[in-house]
Amino acid sequence: MSDLLDTVIDAHGGLGRWRSATRITAEVQAGGALWGLKGQPGVLDRYRITVDLHRQSATLAPFAEPRLRAVYTPDRVAIETADGQVTEERVQPRESFAGHTLETPWDRPHAAYFAGYAMWTYLTEPFVFTEPGFTATEIEPWEENGETWRRLQVTFPERIATHSRVQTYYVDAEGLIRRHDYRPDVFGAADRDSAHYTYEHQTFGGLVLPTRRSVHLTDEHNQKVAEPVIISIDLTDITVS
Repeated sequence: MSDLLDTVIDAHGGLGRWRSATRITAEVQAGGALWGLKGQPGVLDRYRITVDLHRQSATLAPFAEPRLRAVYTPDRVAIETADGQVTEERVQPRESFAGHTLETPWDRPHAAYFAGYAMWTYLTEPFVFTEPGFTATEIEPWEENGETWRRLQVTFPERIATHSRVQTYYVDAEGLIRRHDYRPDVFGAADRDSAHYTYEHQTFGGLVLPTRRSVHLTDEHNQKVAEPVIISIDLTDITVS
Protein backbone atom coordinates (compact mmCIF):
# COMPACT_ATOMS: atom_id res chain seq x y z
CA MET A 1 0.00 0.00 0.00
CA SER A 2 1.05 3.59 -0.49
CA ASP A 3 2.00 5.65 2.58
CA LEU A 4 -1.11 7.77 2.13
CA LEU A 5 -3.39 4.75 1.86
CA ASP A 6 -1.88 3.38 5.08
CA THR A 7 -2.71 6.69 6.76
CA VAL A 8 -6.28 6.69 5.43
CA ILE A 9 -6.94 3.07 6.45
CA ASP A 10 -5.71 3.70 9.99
CA ALA A 11 -7.77 6.90 10.32
CA HIS A 12 -10.93 5.03 9.33
CA GLY A 13 -10.53 2.23 11.88
CA GLY A 14 -7.81 -0.08 10.60
CA LEU A 15 -7.74 -3.25 8.52
CA GLY A 16 -8.13 -5.54 11.51
CA ARG A 17 -11.58 -4.22 12.39
CA TRP A 18 -12.57 -4.11 8.72
CA ARG A 19 -11.67 -7.75 8.15
CA SER A 20 -13.66 -8.85 11.18
CA ALA A 21 -16.81 -7.02 10.05
CA THR A 22 -19.28 -8.51 7.55
CA ARG A 23 -21.97 -5.89 6.90
CA ILE A 24 -23.10 -2.34 7.46
CA THR A 25 -26.72 -1.27 7.82
CA ALA A 26 -27.99 2.30 8.00
CA GLU A 27 -31.06 4.46 7.65
CA VAL A 28 -30.71 6.74 4.63
CA GLN A 29 -32.38 10.03 3.83
CA ALA A 30 -31.52 11.03 0.26
CA GLY A 31 -32.30 13.99 -1.96
CA GLY A 32 -30.87 16.19 -4.65
CA ALA A 33 -31.66 17.19 -8.21
CA LEU A 34 -30.64 13.92 -9.86
CA TRP A 35 -33.74 11.92 -9.01
CA GLY A 36 -36.18 14.38 -10.58
CA LEU A 37 -33.91 14.83 -13.59
CA LYS A 38 -33.97 11.08 -14.12
CA GLY A 39 -37.75 10.84 -13.75
CA GLN A 40 -37.55 9.03 -10.41
CA PRO A 41 -38.48 11.64 -7.76
CA GLY A 42 -39.02 10.16 -4.33
CA VAL A 43 -37.84 6.68 -5.26
CA LEU A 44 -35.15 6.75 -2.57
CA ASP A 45 -36.19 9.52 -0.18
CA ARG A 46 -35.94 7.28 2.89
CA TYR A 47 -34.78 3.69 3.06
CA ARG A 48 -32.65 1.23 4.99
CA ILE A 49 -29.56 -0.10 3.30
CA THR A 50 -27.66 -3.29 4.07
CA VAL A 51 -24.33 -3.90 2.34
CA ASP A 52 -22.13 -6.98 2.37
CA LEU A 53 -18.64 -5.64 3.03
CA HIS A 54 -16.72 -8.42 1.30
CA ARG A 55 -18.99 -9.16 -1.66
CA GLN A 56 -20.56 -6.51 -3.87
CA SER A 57 -24.15 -6.84 -2.73
CA ALA A 58 -26.74 -4.48 -1.24
CA THR A 59 -30.42 -4.38 -0.29
CA LEU A 60 -32.42 -1.13 -0.15
CA ALA A 61 -35.87 -1.12 1.48
CA PRO A 62 -38.36 0.34 1.01
CA PHE A 63 -37.73 1.12 -2.63
CA ALA A 64 -40.21 3.30 -4.55
CA GLU A 65 -43.17 1.81 -2.68
CA PRO A 66 -43.61 0.85 0.98
CA ARG A 67 -43.75 -2.91 0.35
CA LEU A 68 -40.96 -3.14 -2.22
CA ARG A 69 -37.20 -3.54 -1.90
CA ALA A 70 -34.29 -3.42 -4.34
CA VAL A 71 -31.64 -6.14 -4.35
CA TYR A 72 -28.37 -5.28 -6.05
CA THR A 73 -25.35 -7.20 -7.33
CA PRO A 74 -23.16 -6.15 -10.28
CA ASP A 75 -24.69 -8.80 -12.55
CA ARG A 76 -28.34 -8.50 -11.52
CA VAL A 77 -30.71 -6.03 -9.98
CA ALA A 78 -34.21 -6.96 -8.87
CA ILE A 79 -37.18 -5.23 -7.31
CA GLU A 80 -39.02 -7.57 -4.97
CA THR A 81 -41.91 -7.66 -2.57
CA ALA A 82 -41.18 -8.10 1.13
CA ASP A 83 -41.68 -11.87 0.80
CA GLY A 84 -39.22 -12.16 -2.10
CA GLN A 85 -41.53 -12.13 -5.12
CA VAL A 86 -39.73 -10.49 -8.06
CA THR A 87 -41.70 -7.68 -9.69
CA GLU A 88 -38.90 -6.39 -11.97
CA GLU A 89 -35.51 -7.82 -12.82
CA ARG A 90 -32.56 -6.87 -15.00
CA VAL A 91 -29.57 -9.10 -15.73
CA GLN A 92 -26.29 -7.38 -16.70
CA PRO A 93 -27.83 -4.05 -15.74
CA ARG A 94 -24.79 -1.96 -16.70
CA GLU A 95 -25.50 -2.65 -20.36
CA SER A 96 -28.87 -0.89 -20.10
CA PHE A 97 -27.08 2.49 -19.70
CA ALA A 98 -25.52 2.33 -23.17
CA GLY A 99 -26.08 5.60 -25.02
CA HIS A 100 -27.32 7.46 -21.95
CA THR A 101 -26.59 11.10 -21.21
CA LEU A 102 -27.18 13.03 -17.99
CA GLU A 103 -30.69 13.90 -19.21
CA THR A 104 -31.75 10.35 -20.18
CA PRO A 105 -34.70 9.23 -18.01
CA TRP A 106 -34.29 6.12 -15.85
CA ASP A 107 -36.69 3.36 -14.95
CA ARG A 108 -36.74 1.75 -11.52
CA PRO A 109 -34.07 -0.90 -12.25
CA HIS A 110 -31.73 1.86 -13.47
CA ALA A 111 -32.20 3.73 -10.19
CA ALA A 112 -31.78 0.58 -8.12
CA TYR A 113 -28.55 -0.36 -9.88
CA PHE A 114 -27.07 3.12 -9.54
CA ALA A 115 -27.94 3.45 -5.87
CA GLY A 116 -26.76 -0.09 -5.13
CA TYR A 117 -23.30 0.19 -6.60
CA ALA A 118 -22.81 3.79 -5.42
CA MET A 119 -23.75 3.14 -1.80
CA TRP A 120 -21.68 -0.05 -1.72
CA THR A 121 -18.66 1.94 -2.93
CA TYR A 122 -19.21 4.69 -0.37
CA LEU A 123 -19.64 2.32 2.58
CA THR A 124 -16.64 0.11 1.76
CA GLU A 125 -14.10 2.84 0.97
CA PRO A 126 -11.21 3.12 1.77
CA PHE A 127 -10.78 -0.49 2.93
CA VAL A 128 -11.78 -2.03 -0.38
CA PHE A 129 -8.75 -0.32 -1.96
CA THR A 130 -6.52 -2.94 -0.31
CA GLU A 131 -8.14 -5.81 -2.24
CA PRO A 132 -6.51 -7.48 -5.27
CA GLY A 133 -6.78 -5.50 -8.50
CA PHE A 134 -6.93 -2.03 -6.93
CA THR A 135 -4.08 0.43 -7.34
CA ALA A 136 -3.71 3.57 -5.23
CA THR A 137 -1.17 6.30 -6.01
CA GLU A 138 -0.63 9.62 -4.29
CA ILE A 139 -0.83 12.60 -6.64
CA GLU A 140 -0.25 16.33 -6.10
CA PRO A 141 -2.06 17.93 -3.14
CA TRP A 142 -5.04 20.25 -3.36
CA GLU A 143 -5.85 23.54 -1.62
CA GLU A 144 -9.45 24.16 -0.62
CA ASN A 145 -11.02 26.49 1.96
CA GLY A 146 -7.65 27.21 3.54
CA GLU A 147 -6.77 23.55 3.94
CA THR A 148 -4.27 21.37 2.13
CA TRP A 149 -5.63 17.94 1.25
CA ARG A 150 -3.42 15.11 0.06
CA ARG A 151 -4.91 13.20 -2.87
CA LEU A 152 -5.10 9.50 -3.60
CA GLN A 153 -5.86 8.38 -7.16
CA VAL A 154 -7.49 4.96 -7.11
CA THR A 155 -7.97 2.65 -10.09
CA PHE A 156 -10.78 0.11 -9.60
CA PRO A 157 -10.61 -3.36 -11.18
CA GLU A 158 -13.11 -4.30 -13.88
CA ARG A 159 -14.86 -6.76 -11.55
CA ILE A 160 -16.13 -3.90 -9.36
CA ALA A 161 -19.18 -1.97 -10.54
CA THR A 162 -18.60 1.67 -9.68
CA HIS A 163 -18.81 5.19 -11.11
CA SER A 164 -15.60 5.08 -13.16
CA ARG A 165 -12.37 3.10 -13.28
CA VAL A 166 -10.26 6.01 -11.96
CA GLN A 167 -11.43 8.08 -8.98
CA THR A 168 -9.67 10.64 -6.78
CA TYR A 169 -9.90 10.92 -3.00
CA TYR A 170 -8.97 14.06 -1.03
CA VAL A 171 -7.57 13.43 2.46
CA ASP A 172 -7.37 15.93 5.32
CA ALA A 173 -4.65 16.28 7.95
CA GLU A 174 -6.34 13.65 10.14
CA GLY A 175 -6.36 11.08 7.34
CA LEU A 176 -10.12 11.34 6.71
CA ILE A 177 -11.60 11.37 3.21
CA ARG A 178 -13.26 14.75 2.70
CA ARG A 179 -13.88 14.81 -1.05
CA HIS A 180 -14.18 12.18 -3.78
CA ASP A 181 -14.12 12.97 -7.54
CA TYR A 182 -15.39 10.82 -10.41
CA ARG A 183 -17.20 10.96 -13.76
CA PRO A 184 -20.07 8.45 -13.66
CA ASP A 185 -19.95 6.25 -16.76
CA VAL A 186 -23.72 5.68 -16.52
CA PHE A 187 -24.27 9.37 -17.37
CA GLY A 188 -22.42 9.04 -20.68
CA ALA A 189 -19.57 11.32 -21.77
CA ALA A 190 -18.94 14.14 -19.30
CA ASP A 191 -16.53 17.05 -19.50
CA ARG A 192 -16.16 17.60 -15.75
CA ASP A 193 -16.08 15.66 -12.53
CA SER A 194 -18.61 15.23 -9.80
CA ALA A 195 -17.23 16.39 -6.44
CA HIS A 196 -18.58 14.29 -3.59
CA TYR A 197 -18.08 15.82 -0.12
CA THR A 198 -18.25 13.97 3.20
CA TYR A 199 -19.00 15.47 6.61
CA GLU A 200 -19.52 14.65 10.28
CA HIS A 201 -17.43 11.50 10.56
CA GLN A 202 -18.29 9.29 13.52
CA THR A 203 -17.17 5.90 14.82
CA PHE A 204 -19.52 2.92 14.52
CA GLY A 205 -18.40 -0.50 15.68
CA GLY A 206 -14.77 0.55 15.35
CA LEU A 207 -15.07 1.94 11.80
CA VAL A 208 -15.09 5.67 11.05
CA LEU A 209 -17.81 6.71 8.59
CA PRO A 210 -19.15 10.08 7.41
CA THR A 211 -22.79 10.62 8.26
CA ARG A 212 -23.49 13.34 5.69
CA ARG A 213 -22.65 13.51 2.00
CA SER A 214 -23.36 15.93 -0.86
CA VAL A 215 -22.47 15.67 -4.54
CA HIS A 216 -21.88 18.69 -6.77
CA LEU A 217 -20.70 19.42 -10.28
CA THR A 218 -17.31 21.10 -10.72
CA ASP A 219 -16.32 24.09 -12.81
CA GLU A 220 -13.43 24.40 -15.26
CA HIS A 221 -11.04 24.98 -12.33
CA ASN A 222 -12.13 21.81 -10.50
CA GLN A 223 -13.96 23.91 -7.90
CA LYS A 224 -17.30 22.87 -6.46
CA VAL A 225 -20.44 24.40 -8.00
CA ALA A 226 -22.59 24.92 -4.91
CA GLU A 227 -26.00 24.72 -6.61
CA PRO A 228 -27.73 22.58 -7.48
CA VAL A 229 -26.90 19.79 -5.06
CA ILE A 230 -26.91 16.74 -7.34
CA ILE A 231 -27.31 14.17 -4.55
CA SER A 232 -27.55 14.51 -0.78
CA ILE A 233 -27.21 11.59 1.62
CA ASP A 234 -27.72 11.61 5.39
CA LEU A 235 -27.06 8.41 7.37
CA THR A 236 -28.41 7.55 10.81
CA ASP A 237 -28.73 4.39 12.91
CA ILE A 238 -25.51 2.96 11.44
CA THR A 239 -24.57 -0.53 12.58
CA VAL A 240 -21.38 -2.46 11.80
CA SER A 241 -21.73 -6.20 12.38
